[in-house]
Amino acid sequence: MRRILSAPTREAMVAAVMLLPSLVFLAAFTYWPILRSLYFSFHDVMLGSSKIIYLGWENYERLFQDELFWKSFRNTAFYTLITIPLALTCALLLAVALDSKIRGMAIYRSAFFYPVMIPSVAAGMVWVFLYAPGYGPINGMMDALGLPKLEWLYSSDWAMPAIIVMSIWKYSGYFMLILLAALQLVPRDLYEAAKLDGVSAWHQLIHITIPLISPTIYFVIIIGILHSYQIFDYVFVMTLGGPADATNVLTFYIYQNAFQYQDIGFASTVANMLLLFIGGLIAVIASTIGRRVHYLGR
Repeated sequence: MRRILSAPTREAMVAAVMLLPSLVFLAAFTYWPILRSLYFSFHDVMLGSSKIIYLGWENYERLFQDELFWKSFRNTAFYTLITIPLALTCALLLAVALDSKIRGMAIYRSAFFYPVMIPSVAAGMVWVFLYAPGYGPINGMMDALGLPKLEWLYSSDWAMPAIIVMSIWKYSGYFMLILLAALQLVPRDLYEAAKLDGVSAWHQLIHITIPLISPTIYFVIIIGILHSYQIFDYVFVMTLGGPADATNVLTFYIYQNAFQYQDIGFASTVANMLLLFIGGLIAVIASTIGRRVHYLGR
């Protein structure tokens, strides 16, 4: 007689079959490149060359002694520490403001989300025009207000802030949409009860809205960190890491070593350190902010 599989076994087999295509793609385009990068980091590998020479820990020793690596690391950390809190704050305020039944609200929501749909390269070129020192609209407005004009993308002091402003404009709408979806699930009777008790809108935001959507805020923070440490296209289009490496971030530094200097081994070393740092940072956030997340019903 043919053996009849139990229900849990059938469910496990169906799940395995459904997951197989995704697991194949993950293995081919995520896990294998990570393992290959780890292998290359211990070798001298030049782009286009078939020679692979074992170096041991030399690439890592060189990395920790490389001042440009530490500068790009500081630039990336600064970009992350400034961009995520400001983008999250803007997104939260926009989501709260747009979570109402007002005529034309769909138009407002689409308008704030529109920057997300603009390709990164196109958005970067638009902001290069906006920041242009001679004819850029931003300097034009500053001149009209009697403020001094700035060499935005050509100043080592202002180039990174200029990219940060552009990134906040680009991603706030994306974060807003996620938070707006979470706001739809907050029970309205809580706000009505708070209004009857005379609770101000600010205290409603702090004591009702934020705690109840804290899982989504936590998710947005994680996504924001991943976005921040993948920043490349804006730097490539707007500044090429300059001036004086003021906007050189880790992903651009990996690109430089891999494709400009053709040193795949050292580029793999930098990539591995970036992956290790991101994993450690997310682990720290999970053990701190993640523990303060409030889930409905728990």
